[in-house]
Amino acid sequence: MYKFFVNSNQIVGNTIIIINSDVNHIKNVLRLKTGESIYICNKETHKNFLCNIKEICDDKVISDIVEKIEYTTETNTYIHIFQGLPKSEKMEYIIEKCTEIGVKEITPVIMDRTIIKLDDKTKEKKIIRWRKIAEVASKQSKRDEILILNQIINFKEIFENINEYDILLLAYEEEKNNTLKNFLRQINKKSDGLKIAIIIGPEGGISDTEVEYCIKHKFTSITLGKTILRTETAPLVISSNILYELED
Repeated sequence: MYKFFVNSNQIVGNTIIIINSDVNHIKNVLRLKTGESIYICNKETHKNFLCNIKEICDDKVISDIVEKIEYTTETNTYIHIFQGLPKSEKMEYIIEKCTEIGVKEITPVIMDRTIIKLDDKTKEKKIIRWRKIAEVASKQSKRDEILILNQIINFKEIFENINEYDILLLAYEEEKNNTLKNFLRQINKKSDGLKIAIIIGPEGGISDTEVEYCIKHKFTSITLGKTILRTETAPLVISSNILYELED
């Protein structure tokens, strides 16, 4: 069954009105008909509803709420990936797959070895596209929240609000001893709702200066294994392993 996101002002009593690009998607791509059932999630409250399509118009789709859905697809563990900005379409892949896994937030970061150069206009276009990818992936994976995709920042901006996190991790290819597996075994499994920040370097990895700065700010350096992972592979591996270990 297909899922869509709406704002609170689109929910009126027992009726939910779908607007904008979702209307065309319902009509011309999915070819849904009146009477068919869909899931709708409130972006702001994350509440889910099972609905039946009542009417399909040119500019809106009107649906009736059948029942409120009580369970959630969201994880208790909050993972925020600070991703060294990669080139080409790798960022799109990272966003899509991290959304499917259950990552809550991604911040693209310009680091010492970042190859791609973006002006302000291009950055804004990228953010708009990336946020759309996150929303589409959230619908596809039937999440109750759309992954938060932040503006592109510089490396040292990572540390401005770092005190709000319970765990700080740095994926570092030169780390030999402290494995992610061993680190996760030391965490109290009864801890609920941990908030975890993870730094992933771009192509070419994270520089020595950046590593020193991370360690100075209480990040724990970890290795993800004996092989060197691509920048687009590392966030998927570390996130999936954390959620496997910490979630029920």
